[in-house]
Formats: sequence, C-alpha cells, structure tokens
Amino acid sequence: MTDLEAPLRRAAPALLGYAAVRALGLVVLAVWSAARGKSAHTLLTARWDALWYTRVADLGYGYEVRLPNGDVHSNLAFFPLLPWLERFLHTISPLSFADGGLVVSLLASLAAAWGIFAVAEHVHGRRAAVCAVLLWAVLPVGIVQSMAYSESLFTALAAWSLYAVLTGRWLTAGTLALLAGLTRPVGLAVVAAVWVAGVTSFMAPSVTSFVRDRSTAPAPGARNWRCALGMALAPLGAAGYVLWVGHRTGKGPLGYLDVQAGWRNGFDGGAAFARFVGEKFTSFPSALAGVGLIVGVGLVLWLYVVGVRQGQPLPLLVFTGVVTALALCASSYFGSKPRLLMPAFPLLFPLALALARLRISRSAWVVGGVAVASAVYGAFWLNGTGPP
Repeated sequence: MTDLEAPLRRAAPALLGYAAVRALGLVVLAVWSAARGKSAHTLLTARWDALWYTRVADLGYGYEVRLPNGDVHSNLAFFPLLPWLERFLHTISPLSFADGGLVVSLLASLAAAWGIFAVAEHVHGRRAAVCAVLLWAVLPVGIVQSMAYSESLFTALAAWSLYAVLTGRWLTAGTLALLAGLTRPVGLAVVAAVWVAGVTSFMAPSVTSFVRDRSTAPAPGARNWRCALGMALAPLGAAGYVLWVGHRTGKGPLGYLDVQAGWRNGFDGGAAFARFVGEKFTSFPSALAGVGLIVGVGLVLWLYVVGVRQGQPLPLLVFTGVVTALALCASSYFGSKPRLLMPAFPLLFPLALALARLRISRSAWVVGGVAVASAVYGAFWLNGTGPP
C-alpha cells in the first residue's frame, strides 16, 4: 500500500458520500432547468463570476465595464489562478475555457472534501470528519461547489494548507497558502493562519501543541528554517498579485483597493450589511427575510464560539475568524455572503460532532433529508437570480 492509499481509504466513505450529494444536486438542477427551458451547463459555466474568469482566461486582464452610474467593473478584481488553470486545460485538451473551469471546480471540490476530512479527522476523529464533509456538501449554497467559480479551488488549497500546518509540514503549508493567495482575496486568511502558527512555533521550544502527529515533525533546527521559509512563502501569492495590479493601474500598492471600490466593494466593519438587514423590516414580507438574516449571522457567530470552547487549534480559529469577518463586514454583494462563508468549513465541526454522536441510521436520514432540500434550493436559486 502506497503512502497515498491509506489516507485515501480512510477518506473514502466521506468522498463517496460527498460525490453522491453533489451528483444529486446536479441531477435536480438538470431536471429543474430542463423544465424551465434552460441549460444546466450554461448555469454552471456562464453566470456572473464564471463569465469574468473565462474572459480573463481567454483575453487576459484589461477588460472593464463602465456602468451608467459611473462605476467601473474591472476584471482585475479577479485573482488569476483559476483563469490560469482554465487556460492550461484549454491548451492541452479540446475543452473550452468555460468547461475547463467546470472541470477544475469539480476536481477541486473533491480535493476540498478530502482536505476537510483530513483536518477534521486530525482534530476530532474519523467519524466526525465524515460528518463534516457531508455537512459541507449539503450547505444550502453547495451548488457553487459544482460551478466554474473559485470557491472549491480556494477551499481545497486552504484545507490542505491548514492540514500541513497542523502536521508540521511548513513548506507545504506556505506553498499552498501562496496558491490560495492567487485564488481569492480571502487568501489572506490562510496566510494569517500560517503566520500565527509559525510565530507560535518559534515561541515554543518544543513542537507546537496543535501538531499532534509527532512522527511528521522534523528536528528543532530543521523545523525552524522550514517554518521560516513557509512563512516567507505564504504571502507571496496575494501580495504579488495586489502589487502587480497596483503597478498596472499606476496607483501603487493600494491600487487593488481602487479596483474593488469600482465594484462598490470594501470593508466597512459590517455597517452596510447592518443597514441592509435593517431595511428588511420596513414591510412585513421582507421582515421575515430580515429575521432569517439575523438568525443566520447569529448561528455563524455561535458556531465560532462553540469551536473556541471545544478547543479547535489556533490556526483553524484564525482562518475561520478572518474568513467570517471579511464575509460579514464587506460593504456590498449581500446576497453573496453565504457562498463567501463557504470556505470557513471549521464552523461545521461543532455540528459534525453532534451528528457523529447519533446512530448511523439516524444521521443518514438527517443528511439525506438536508441533501434533498439543498439540491432543490440550489436548483431554484441558480434558475433564479443565481449567485452574484
């Protein structure tokens, strides 16, 4: 048995369950779309962000749309790793750029599921890890995991980087953090996790407490230089792209913020989101949506607090905290917040632990029921306004 076969066998139930849930979602989407005279393929590959990524892959950077209100939507807002992979697949195969993005997303979603399993198993054991993967699969916006979007790719890179941190593989952690930083702006969350773990490691003379697999930890001297190199690598992806955008726009290191401002997107501490929620209470029907939003945010914060109380390792808490803060405190695209939270998979660990305590038959019924609801909601959502 090779070094890869044993971990893959342990993760097999989780990956098979994940694939089944995602297949159900795609079947429901195909049936729903056909009934409405729409193409499920088009919905998965040519909506919103997927179009922008495909355009970058095909034509490169420099495309922008000027809106009547003066806003400028530039494709410089989209980080390059997914378009690079789309272009690579298009070059070596008959796949179109859009189909290349779909293939990357499908493969990356499986890699993400495996990474989530590895992290959860390291922290809470195998049964909870299987439950964590299934819960990630049945998220209400789980259909995004099968779209030509960058969420699945980012989650895969983030999960495996965090696993590398937890097992003392600093060079791997830094390299994957670098790639995550080339995928989405929230790659900063992975960088922060690597840096906090690295600083903690330097402060402790022995192996850091969250590194449980002592057999993977190198000798102290080797660990120090590997840790330092991993920390140095981690921010290069995000920093390199942001600095390149600043150079291209001629606006210096903060040029990327100007690009985001053209999309009316920024970080305001959640003030705009709070106003958005408050406006829902101006009439009765929309007030129900306002209540739902408050409950949803409250649930996210409660799960984070529970994770702290359950002793999640510091790198996971830092990663989840940064992802959550960036998602909830962004000043625009409020409908996108559920999918922006999707990479924060450690939020699911308290629920996974609770699910793992149930009998297998009961937990199967729970996951199955939620999977059906998620598939129907995903088809309804994508056939409507879709994920912006």
